[in-house]
Amino acid sequence: MNSGSVKNSIKINTDLEHAWLKISKINKLDWLEGQKSTTLIGEKRIGVGARRLISFEDGTNVEEYITGWKPKEYFSYIALSGLPLNAYHATISLVKINKTVKITWESFFASDSTKKEFNQFIEFLSNFYSKSLKNLKKQF
Repeated sequence: MNSGSVKNSIKINTDLEHAWLKISKINKLDWLEGQKSTTLIGEKRIGVGARRLISFEDGTNVEEYITGWKPKEYFSYIALSGLPLNAYHATISLVKINKTVKITWESFFASDSTKKEFNQFIEFLSNFYSKSLKNLKKQF
């Protein structure tokens, strides 16, 4: 079993309120690289227990479940399906730094794939986080 993590951050010239307003809309992911659509699943719309299905332009569908939620600080989620992993837990957190907000996207995951496939996935995910965070910054 392989395990690893990816962490990327970006500083955005905005206040904490606006940054949280943008990232806490868990079904409005127009900043997510390659995202085609996001649909909420079930009655829970926000916070712990909310579920979403993200469809990507390449045909991949990833179902996620929100596991942690602290307004203006962070939210965490796990992937229930759609990733080539046995486990995936991620957190998007916000920290105010002077007149900017630092947004950090960090994940921990495990897979029984080959070491080569696992390393390729780590590279893919790191690039995905980086491009998505840059897309997010452009919206401010």
